Amino acid sequence: MPVFTAHTAETAPATARRAIEGVRGRFGWLPTPVALMADSPQLLTGFLTASAGFEQTDLAPLEREVVILTVSTTNECHFCVALHTGTLTQLGATPELIDALRSDAELPDPRLEALRRFTLAVLKHRGAVPDGELDDFLAAGYQPRHALDVVLGVGAYTISTFANRLTRAPLDPPLAAHAWTPAA
Repeated sequence: MPVFTAHTAETAPATARRAIEGVRGRFGWLPTPVALMADSPQLLTGFLTASAGFEQTDLAPLEREVVILTVSTTNECHFCVALHTGTLTQLGATPELIDALRSDAELPDPRLEALRRFTLAVLKHRGAVPDGELDDFLAAGYQPRHALDVVLGVGAYTISTFANRLTRAPLDPPLAAHAWTPAA
């Protein structure tokens, strides 16, 4: 028997219903992870708020997706990798970039690779990024505020990836074309 309930707008706690409707309106369907997160309206609201804040940073959409895919592959969230592979595809990212992100390989664009390496450093060092790694990030043309924007993205998508793994969120059919499993 499942521990977590995949809610609908009708079955979710009242304080999660508006968020569920907003997500359903944005996607045209209700992603199962959101339905599962609704068991904790505070978690759902926290993730959606942090994610919306991350979308408002000075990082370009493609750069934000690099951060998200780096967190998602590191935390082995099959759902996030599939969903954000679709986003990258919609943004016109090259297949080489998408494949590199999905396989944790060096990115073909040096600036995006610096962003990926910095994101990995934030994760690995739990924010205490060594000076040399921060210097490399800044040398790639990023500003100090972008380092903090990465921290916001790491935080938002750590919430999501951890919740999705805890609830064992399945991959929704609309994402099947972008299915992903971690390397063995």
